[in-house]
Amino acid sequence: MQILEEIRDSYKRGTIVTKLIYINIAIFLLFKLIQLIIVLSGSKAENIQPVVSFFMVPSNISNLLLKPWSIFTYMFTHYDFIHLLFNIFYLYWFGRIFVEIIGNRFVLRVYVWGGLSGALLYLVSFNILPSFKNYYGYSEMLGASAAAMAILFTVAKHNPNYKVNLLFFGPVKLKYIALVALIIDLISISNMTNTGGHIAHIGGAIFGLIYGKMLIDKKTTFTSESGNMFNFSFHKKRNLKVSYRRPLTDMEYNTIKKNNENEIDRILDKIKLSGYDSLTKEEKKTLFIESKK
Repeated sequence: MQILEEIRDSYKRGTIVTKLIYINIAIFLLFKLIQLIIVLSGSKAENIQPVVSFFMVPSNISNLLLKPWSIFTYMFTHYDFIHLLFNIFYLYWFGRIFVEIIGNRFVLRVYVWGGLSGALLYLVSFNILPSFKNYYGYSEMLGASAAAMAILFTVAKHNPNYKVNLLFFGPVKLKYIALVALIIDLISISNMTNTGGHIAHIGGAIFGLIYGKMLIDKKTTFTSESGNMFNFSFHKKRNLKVSYRRPLTDMEYNTIKKNNENEIDRILDKIKLSGYDSLTKEEKKTLFIESKK
């Protein structure tokens, strides 16, 4: 079908933000499909809960040891449509700004590490703070909110004065949007409704602030040269070395020229399919350089 073909091309050519949005939507739809099958088979719709719970991170450490994968899977799992919708909006709005300002290759590691940080603060809070002792043992958490907050706070820390046009408010700086989001989560904890989620949001926000500061200082990165997002290492600027290269042969020059032309054609096709905003920072830079020639 043409629609499926367009979705596949959009996923293939899209940024990491686009891919994350598609993955979250796909998992949500999969749960709803399983629920539909359960209902059509004569069972209750609530029987989907054990399936969803399999991917949720529990507050009980003993239960977590039985399903350690949940600290990763929870950040891609949604059951409620409104919950999914808000997280998708967060990812779309602030993810696009993140790609524009910081770059596409940092998105996934911030998403994952932000989600892990949210899960960590959630686990620590529910296992240490006395106010949560009544919830210990059966509280579970799901959703991409902590990861989305990490993306927002990373870019807000990196470029706090970047302005976003908000309906009814006009241009608002990112730092104020992040501050309001944090205040909402802080005051919502005492309501004891989705308390674990709000605590996880704060965990993601803390990671975003730390990582945004690191990007500013350019002292560290959560990736190695091989692209491993879990290699957390510090490295200094290397001394510049001057080297001399021989002139390119005609064949080498033509090959490079052809490769550049192919890259420009690919970028133009991406603009035609998904719009200019779908380009990564590197692709926009390549297009700008070529337009000046």
